[in-house]
Amino acid sequence: MENLISLVNKLQRACTALGDHGEESALPTLWDSLPAIAVVGGQSSGKSSVLESVVGKDFLPRGSGIVTRRPLVLQLHRIDGDREYAEFMHQPRKRYTDFAAVRKEIADETDRETGRSKQISPVPIHLSIYSPNVVNLTLVDLPGLTKVAVEGQPDSIVQDIENMVRSYIEKPNCIILAVSPANQDLATSDAIKISREVDPKGERTFGVLTKIDLMDKGTDAVDILEGRSYRLQHPWVGVVNRSQQDINKNVDMIAARRREREYFSSTPEYKHLAPRMGSEYLAKMLSKHLEQVIKSRIPGIQSLITKTIAELETELNRLGKPIANDAGGKLYTIMEICRMFDSIYKEHLDGVRPGGEKVYHVFDNQFPVAIKRLQFDKQLSMENVRKLITEADGYQPHLIAPEQGYRRLIESCLVSIRGPAEAAVDTVCYERNT
Repeated sequence: MENLISLVNKLQRACTALGDHGEESALPTLWDSLPAIAVVGGQSSGKSSVLESVVGKDFLPRGSGIVTRRPLVLQLHRIDGDREYAEFMHQPRKRYTDFAAVRKEIADETDRETGRSKQISPVPIHLSIYSPNVVNLTLVDLPGLTKVAVEGQPDSIVQDIENMVRSYIEKPNCIILAVSPANQDLATSDAIKISREVDPKGERTFGVLTKIDLMDKGTDAVDILEGRSYRLQHPWVGVVNRSQQDINKNVDMIAARRREREYFSSTPEYKHLAPRMGSEYLAKMLSKHLEQVIKSRIPGIQSLITKTIAELETELNRLGKPIANDAGGKLYTIMEICRMFDSIYKEHLDGVRPGGEKVYHVFDNQFPVAIKRLQFDKQLSMENVRKLITEADGYQPHLIAPEQGYRRLIESCLVSIRGPAEAAVDTVCYERNT
């Protein structure tokens, strides 16, 4: 089953490389048909901390305002051994072992697409992380939902972000990971609000509750985690992320996971829920669910790929064979086109194709009438012929008329014929097209 997620990862990378990333794509919507998990949350909801806890590494840019301005397709690959590294699809031959450099490259690649402004872009960044400490999983980190545009952002930024998030989560193959902070009223959660609109029954939505340890004393999140406050088809998962102080002190992620487990197992309110709480459980649950969804979607994906291949092959056949680069190949292609034109033209004249009678009318009537109007008598008079021959070769006692003189005589006649001939060709083209 693990190979299923790897297969979908490869298909997603191929889609991105070919410019297919969902809406307004030049290709059929294969990307939209591939199951994926979209991470949705408001700004400061702890979305980035959840992703880093799942990966076990600090690798996401942090700061105030909108930090995530492009979708980040994060593919996790479990490998044997103790080595850990990351690769970007836009840098296929470069491996990152320093995850601080990964953070910087995400920020730099975002700026390359959007500039140093605070604009957003739907073009995704593709990042693969290989580690023995992860499960096979694919997540799409989306920009955080916001309610107000800050300085330097266009007034439309709030709606633009919401539209981008919707373009991912409204698709039936998308699994929604709705991240909400426990120290705020769930009724005001941006993630729950938008997921409820696109998935009213909660069949595709997984709820994640962050900042449980920051709730006011005397309060707890048991009603939410047990599904009484807001019921979903899948169970809620609570996580305890590192505090800002822990981040500033570079607290080890493994140690943070251990503290998270200890928090749930030692806190009386959550002790009975401890086995299904925490970022490690969340990652395993999502990986297992993603495998099940992929397995159920395989027939549809195969059918779409087969249909797409057939459509593209038909289009390629219609466009014709590839044109060779060398001179001989180009000449051969031109001759083939001419022969094809000659064959089709002959079929029109022979009555195999319609319109041949119109072509005959042009050459049997219009063209001869136009030729008869030309003043050939003046051009072919003895005086004019003698003048052209003399100018071409001078006075010589030839038994046979000189070649240069004949050439000039013929060329002067062809110049006269050119007008009616071009008019006849234009008429044939017009009659053929109508």
